[in-house]
Amino acid sequence: MPTYEYEHLDETDCLRGKVFEVRQSMDDPPLAICPTCKGMVKKLISRFSISTPKTDGELRDLGFTKLVKRDDGVYENVTQREGESRFMIRDKPETVPDIKRIIRD
Repeated sequence: MPTYEYEHLDETDCLRGKVFEVRQSMDDPPLAICPTCKGMVKKLISRFSISTPKTDGELRDLGFTKLVKRDDGVYENVTQREGESRFMIRDKPETVPDIKRIIRD
């Protein structure tokens, strides 16, 4: 469930402070009244961050396969695992990464 930030519109001595966070479903309507002090509030637009892998090694460790086009019909497997071909070549199924070995139920 996401966390949203709200700000009191008026001066308040609310225990939550001037700006506070609330965990809500994305389907819930935004709050108009503080659940603690019953003062008027508005929803703020907050920054967020998404952590993504930065290196090919991190992608490989997370189970991803990254192919980089090198020529017409030739892709380099930059996340190559032991036993996999470094290059994937069109019409050569033996060069395709073994996905069943990577993905588990």
